[in-house]
Amino acid sequence: MVIGITCYPVAGGSGIVATELGQQLAQRGHQVHFISYALPFRLDRFQKNLFYHGVETTSYPLFKSPPYTLTLAARMADVARNFELDVLHVHYAIPHATCAFLAKQLLRDFDGKQPKIITTLHGTDITLVGSDPSFYDMTRFSINASDGVTAVSKYLADETHDVFKIEKEIRVVPNFFDASRFKPKTGECSREEFVNPGEFLIAHVSNFRPVKRTFDVIDIFDRIQQQVPARLLLIGEGPDMILARRQINKRGLNGRVISLGNQSRIEAVLPCADLFLMPSEEESFGLAALEALACGVPVIGTSGTGLVEVVEDGTNGFLFPVGRTEPMAQAALGLLNDATKLKLFKDTAARCARERFATDIIVPQYEQYYQEVLDAG
Repeated sequence: MVIGITCYPVAGGSGIVATELGQQLAQRGHQVHFISYALPFRLDRFQKNLFYHGVETTSYPLFKSPPYTLTLAARMADVARNFELDVLHVHYAIPHATCAFLAKQLLRDFDGKQPKIITTLHGTDITLVGSDPSFYDMTRFSINASDGVTAVSKYLADETHDVFKIEKEIRVVPNFFDASRFKPKTGECSREEFVNPGEFLIAHVSNFRPVKRTFDVIDIFDRIQQQVPARLLLIGEGPDMILARRQINKRGLNGRVISLGNQSRIEAVLPCADLFLMPSEEESFGLAALEALACGVPVIGTSGTGLVEVVEDGTNGFLFPVGRTEPMAQAALGLLNDATKLKLFKDTAARCARERFATDIIVPQYEQYYQEVLDAG
């Protein structure tokens, strides 16, 4: 198949999943064309069957800001026409599915192949942007106008059906990880780079937006480090990072927190951690949590979110209601103070991730869905 993929090229879950999917599809012999305003975050090396098409915007006095969506739609149509795309797979309903619909209208008079539009919902487009009244009708239209729709969790699919009254099928295809890269005890990192002997390493990876509840991460860690020697490893960047640093300084934790910023290959670092914190307000799935589990790192997170489909409570991590930092810290301490139990959780984390979410399990589901949509005519 010839597949076009559009995503946000930043260090967020949707962009990472889209990039990893494109790389896996290319490895499996498909021709993959990325269409975006910048090179996707993890698309950092040459690969056979993989192409990138940049979207350039130009300023014009009448526009408040450059019309990226119009330029993107035109670029989608251009790539679809020149490379005869079978599928245009867009990640996020707003604006990407909308742009794909417009691109398809531009191709109505084209005698060649017309691509099928498949939209993957990741969460923010539904739970935050999509639920904004000003975007509601456009989001619903874009989903219904797609030839096929997937969601990264049942939680998100149900939320989409409920919020937008969508009647068409939303196929659940979970996020995934590359088992050849994300695995316990890789030789790429050394705990001595982050902690002293006898100290524990607690990790958190996110885009540091309010929904990630960064202050809760700091509060949980503070409670942990008061009881056992530990350090906190923060990976990522975002608007709450400045406030987080102030909170770290205010609590006197500056010497116990390590900030690495954005990292394109976190699989080299995660295996060094003992626990992973994800106390988010909302998670449609929790890709960072999955990648931590794959590296053998148990997760402390929030119930009532998509994390319930990733973390097996009491087996490879613990889940609590949003904001319950005290029981989260106590659960973490219960593991850190019991070496046998911690090892069992670590082993189970890696095994469960591999059995449920590895690329060889999930990527064929996308291939099958592509074919179903194409065969539907």
